[in-house]
Amino acid sequence: MKRLIGFFSDSGQVTKKDLKDFYRDRARIISFIIMPLFMMIMVGFVFPSQSSLKDVPVGILNLDNGTVSRQVVDALTNLKVQDSTKKVMIVKPVQNETAIKELIQKQDLSGAIVIPAGFTNGLLKNHTQQKITIVTDQSNPQISSILTTLLGQVFNQMGKQMSTVAIKSTIGTHLSNSTVTALVTPMVVESKGLVAGKPNYFQFVAPGVIAMVTMMAVMMGLAGSIAREKEQGTMDGILVAPVSRVSIIMGKTGAQTVRGLMQGAIVLVLAMTLFHVKVYGNFLIMLVVVILGIFSFVGLGILVSAAVEEQETAMTIMMTVTFPMLFLSGAFFPVQQMPGFMQAISKCIPLTYEVQALRQVVVLGAGLTEVLRPVLILLGFGVVTLAISVPAFKRVITT
Repeated sequence: MKRLIGFFSDSGQVTKKDLKDFYRDRARIISFIIMPLFMMIMVGFVFPSQSSLKDVPVGILNLDNGTVSRQVVDALTNLKVQDSTKKVMIVKPVQNETAIKELIQKQDLSGAIVIPAGFTNGLLKNHTQQKITIVTDQSNPQISSILTTLLGQVFNQMGKQMSTVAIKSTIGTHLSNSTVTALVTPMVVESKGLVAGKPNYFQFVAPGVIAMVTMMAVMMGLAGSIAREKEQGTMDGILVAPVSRVSIIMGKTGAQTVRGLMQGAIVLVLAMTLFHVKVYGNFLIMLVVVILGIFSFVGLGILVSAAVEEQETAMTIMMTVTFPMLFLSGAFFPVQQMPGFMQAISKCIPLTYEVQALRQVVVLGAGLTEVLRPVLILLGFGVVTLAISVPAFKRVITT
């Protein structure tokens, strides 16, 4: 009995000691509180808005410019979100189908509508069915699906109104079967993707997973490696070696970069073999984007690793930093469906631009010109964070 009491007493003392250590580590306490708060905020705001759209940039190629086509454009331009004054779409006129492809590849448009020539005459004079084409952005299947369904409903409603008027005006006259069909369903909607084929959902997820894996490999690996060296005392030996502090940082970064690229390659191979993901763009451009994505996160990893002494604390802080990025970057959930303040935050996260660029290359076959903007932003993030973190690391590590 005494041995049993002693066992529980010793266990209690160890528990008390670990809790005191936890309490004394302010960084871990802050991360401990922030993590569940982030989780609930992210999930609570992202999921409820998944079925709604607002301010979605949509291109319109009006090859007809007749009265009915202008009515269609006006109706889409003024379409409002239910119980809101916000517009569903930001309608942007485009000149041709080539412009549609370029703008979708650059992510300036989330889709486009093509109204064919002779649309108005076909409906009003010839009484023939007219086809409206919706060009979808396959890199964002959720948004494309919601947008296609919504536009289909709008065109069907407009068609019903037109057919009701037409049938009333032709009561008592002889109608052919084709005319009756055209009057009942005057407009049909055809949806086509920007690239050939129909990508599955994993085509959308795979670029986000590649970006996420490489980001976490570098940030958590870098912080854990330096913190582990400090704990084991081997960092002192490295510091007294005849190498510069910058060389130490670059060496650590190089090792984690190789690991991140290897993990990203594994994800890509599995995606292509198991889930039939097809890469429509250039593999070299993908590699450039991933390397720049890693470069943009190195500075943050260095800052955290320099600021903490224990490996466990470094991992906790890194999880707190990286977890919200998975929600806010668009890796799994479309940024367009998030509230405005979350979209603003997402623009401050380099992972957002890495995911966007990878998705443009993999799904839409975009070239370097189309992804130039996110590539330059990633480069800028990396330069700024390194300019801050390297001097901070050198200062902290020598004190």
